[in-house]
Amino acid sequence: MILLARYAECIFWFARYVERAENLARILDVQETFSRDNRGQQNWLSVIQINADEERFKEAYGEEISAETVIRFYLTDMKNPSSIQSSIRAARENARTLRPLISTEMWSQLNIFYNRLRELTEADATPHRLPQLCVWIKEACQAHTGITEGTFYRDQGWYFYQLGRLIERADQTTRIVDIKYHHLLPSVADVGSPVDVAQWNALLRSAAGYHAYRRKHPSGMKAETVAGFLLLDDFFPRSVRSCVQEADRLLLEMRTRFNLRGGGAALETLDELRAVLGGKSIRDIVRAGLHEFNDMIQMQLGGVTNDLAHDFFGGALQDLAGAA
Repeated sequence: MILLARYAECIFWFARYVERAENLARILDVQETFSRDNRGQQNWLSVIQINADEERFKEAYGEEISAETVIRFYLTDMKNPSSIQSSIRAARENARTLRPLISTEMWSQLNIFYNRLRELTEADATPHRLPQLCVWIKEACQAHTGITEGTFYRDQGWYFYQLGRLIERADQTTRIVDIKYHHLLPSVADVGSPVDVAQWNALLRSAAGYHAYRRKHPSGMKAETVAGFLLLDDFFPRSVRSCVQEADRLLLEMRTRFNLRGGGAALETLDELRAVLGGKSIRDIVRAGLHEFNDMIQMQLGGVTNDLAHDFFGGALQDLAGAA
């Protein structure tokens, strides 16, 4: 089967938008937990900062940074292209283009999810309702992932779907780590305090990693260990290292299986990322600057996306076929 470039791009971003919505729900959920202290406003500001949305938020809501305005901005604000409603709308628009390629079950589930999201109003975007809404959004996104896994034909489209999902997941995991480590602790004295431990606990739960972490580290919870688990663990499927390794493997497999010329630059960047993630300890990363490390990962993942777009999304993939 020959996959047109416009389909490859739609599939890639289709997966990214669904993954983005799920991870944003995770970030909002953990942020609501963090905000139950005397730094609530600063904590909500950190959500805006890690998504680099300061200007866009200011245009919409001015200087009013509160739980209500940030939740509205990221949950129901259709003028914000990064909001959950906007992400699922974009996923649905891509899915409409992909109707000849995706399963009926994939389309139906996404349609139902989107229509329910559209029913949410500003009255629903409140701190009180947020935990329940985040659970529902995460479950709907996970249901979509499960349906896709069970029904999507394993051709080139499936590879692009997985690449989009994994790149987005790795990027969002760095943001989940950053929201805790860079913004929330006002002083070194807070490290190891009950509040600190509770926040790392909530962070692991937001990444669906609490029980996996406890299996690997049953003796306790330390900041460095949690950050290392989310960034560097080989076996946790939401860790940055695990996502990068799987994306690297899938891109190499796709190029070999379908005899594609493109993807070499993206593969080279993924190989470099694998080497970085495999060659550093979390202690080294923290010492050099965890926030800076996360920024570097995000920039490299952006480079992978640009390389894929250059090689695969600009024309028909059959034009790129040839010696691997």
